Amino acid sequence: MTRAPRTIVQSIKAHDEIERNPGMDFKPDLFGSIRINRSAVERRAATIGTRRSIKQDYQAAWLLKALTCIDLTTLAGDDTPGKVRRLCQKAKRPVRRDILEGLGVSELNITTAAVCVYHNLIETAVRELAGSGIPVAAVSTGFPAGQIPLPLKLAQVRESVAVGAAEIDIVISRALVLTGDWRSLYDEVRAYREACGDAHLKTILATGELATLSNVAKASWVCMMAGADFIKTSTGKESVNATLPYSLVMVRAIRDYQELTAYKIGYKPAGGISQSKEAINYLILMKEELGNQWLTPSLFRFGASSLLGDIERQLEHHLTGSYSAQHRHPVS
Repeated sequence: MTRAPRTIVQSIKAHDEIERNPGMDFKPDLFGSIRINRSAVERRAATIGTRRSIKQDYQAAWLLKALTCIDLTTLAGDDTPGKVRRLCQKAKRPVRRDILEGLGVSELNITTAAVCVYHNLIETAVRELAGSGIPVAAVSTGFPAGQIPLPLKLAQVRESVAVGAAEIDIVISRALVLTGDWRSLYDEVRAYREACGDAHLKTILATGELATLSNVAKASWVCMMAGADFIKTSTGKESVNATLPYSLVMVRAIRDYQELTAYKIGYKPAGGISQSKEAINYLILMKEELGNQWLTPSLFRFGASSLLGDIERQLEHHLTGSYSAQHRHPVS
């Protein structure tokens, strides 16, 4: 690997210390007049990944960068402690050592950003990741639909933090967005933030269920006002999950919020991102819209599982010139 790509990989390996967003008072005048031009958003999104060509060593470096930003996730009904333990081992050693040695980056101790599981498997993941520096993220608040009473949602958040989750991925009540009850949405997310304590709060908007891009932008603003550390597209369970148009709207809301408050909010696309090329497109989006400072695990994550296997496969192809079978790169 050439020197420049190596520098890129090293620059994003560490988790930068980001001053946490404290939130702000509810101010509907800051977002109430937002109207998103869908055609303009879609035209801009269509140019992402077409205006620059990333190849060879630089492509490998970008894929390693993407790998360090993955929340390696298992959220299935048949999850078991054994499956989660295997996932955690993959998070600690996401790429075969011979591939890392061939790329010249074996000493960088590259890992995924986090492991994301259901509440019942938090303790299993915490034990398996002990000493690795990899945090455990947990989905909460009645994930994925969020159709349980607020007191139960808050209790679930507190219990997840108590057993070791360092990051909490909550789902917002979509009905509050669809009915325009922004104050109630603010109060709900504010309560989640307080329940999280020192754990970081990622708010899942379920963008595919919010009807309009304007609603996506407004919901992003309300969650950030309420103290969210990250805003996230999807649960991965909706019919439409992460897309570049949704992402463009959300990262521009992040940019505007940062310009107003000086606080940096993280972004997490999730659901349906399984190919290396898609991952690079999202990295390009972040670089062009928010700058290199957002290309770290502290401010950017992928919610994914199969993406890691495809990245490892592409890295092997970079070294050997041949594609191996997908089953040779299992995630867990």
